[in-house]
Amino acid sequence: MIECVSCKAKYDSDEIIYTCEKCGAVLEVVVDVDVSKETFDCRKDTLWKYKEFMPVDESKIVSLDEGGTPFCKCEKLGKDLGVELYVKVEGSNPTGSFKDRGMSVGMTKAMELGVDTVGCASTGNTSASLAAYAARAGLRCIVLLPSGKVALGKLAQAMFHGAEVLSVNGNFDEALDAVTQLALEKHLYLLNSINPYRLEGQKSIGFEIVHELGWNSPDRIILPVGNAGNISAIWKGITEFHNAGYISNKPMMTGIQAEGASPIADAFRKNAMDIIPVKNPETIATAIRIGAPVSSIKALRAIYDSNGYSETVTDDEILAAQLELARKEGIGVEPASAASIAGLKKLVNDGIVDKGEQVVCVVTGHLLKDPNTAIEASTEPIEIEADVEQLKNILLKNK
Repeated sequence: MIECVSCKAKYDSDEIIYTCEKCGAVLEVVVDVDVSKETFDCRKDTLWKYKEFMPVDESKIVSLDEGGTPFCKCEKLGKDLGVELYVKVEGSNPTGSFKDRGMSVGMTKAMELGVDTVGCASTGNTSASLAAYAARAGLRCIVLLPSGKVALGKLAQAMFHGAEVLSVNGNFDEALDAVTQLALEKHLYLLNSINPYRLEGQKSIGFEIVHELGWNSPDRIILPVGNAGNISAIWKGITEFHNAGYISNKPMMTGIQAEGASPIADAFRKNAMDIIPVKNPETIATAIRIGAPVSSIKALRAIYDSNGYSETVTDDEILAAQLELARKEGIGVEPASAASIAGLKKLVNDGIVDKGEQVVCVVTGHLLKDPNTAIEASTEPIEIEADVEQLKNILLKNK
């Protein structure tokens, strides 16, 4: 069953619908599962380990073995900040971002519904993931990208996997409006996060976090927020596990936005439920350069219901955190991912995050999603002759 998050109107799970026909709000899938947590023992470590919580026909599964991503305890960075820090490395998914989780479930639903064409608007990661999973499913794939605003690594993935890529003279929000209209006219099945089945896959991040911690919730989960689907999906997943009796506590959901694209953080500061869209969002973190997030209501509810928080960080803070995570912990992420680390540092300094808290930062995409930014942050190689003595001098000099 699909339910409106605002007026609670209900829709059949076989109906292709993206927003409530009565009030226009976003929708979510209602899941009611009654199995013991031992059900998941000895299963392959992918998102489909938790298949009972995925409301799709398992005979139609489209998968690239997504999920089961690294859960790294970061001793050095955690010690510096005075917290017990874990990083959930979503860049280890098949196309290099967390989007693969939602795309697997969303594409499975597309196969169940019998559609022949799928589409999305994207700042990059969604298009890369959609293209790969559409190829896996054998479906036509249409993606709309804001012209000149997509990192090269993501653009290359979408094109290489066979998507029909259209470059829109406008921002992400305008591209999403256009592709949504195509979906409403039944020209394609939309797989942006406005599709409630997308978030059903992404909630598995929450499943894995509490499972990794021995069926316990951390004190806080911090993650970047762009279109706002992920924070609400993780909260939904953890709430489902709590309702099933697997865990007794729940985390404070903490969403971090870039200063130049921060409608949710702005609403949180006013204790509001309605956002004021940012007309021309700008940030180096292209994956979260979104001014009118479609899942804003879900995200704000997740933050408020969990006694969580939302904050902004500057591009300089994002880039510094990206470099620090790589140099101290060996975890390479794209700029948007580093917003969670930058946010943690800021919240510790401001006294919002207490010393000793157990914190999980979700880093959403791989370093090579945006290779140009990584190259620009690095020093150029030192050119030398193939001479051992010259090499020794350099090693001794820099020791």
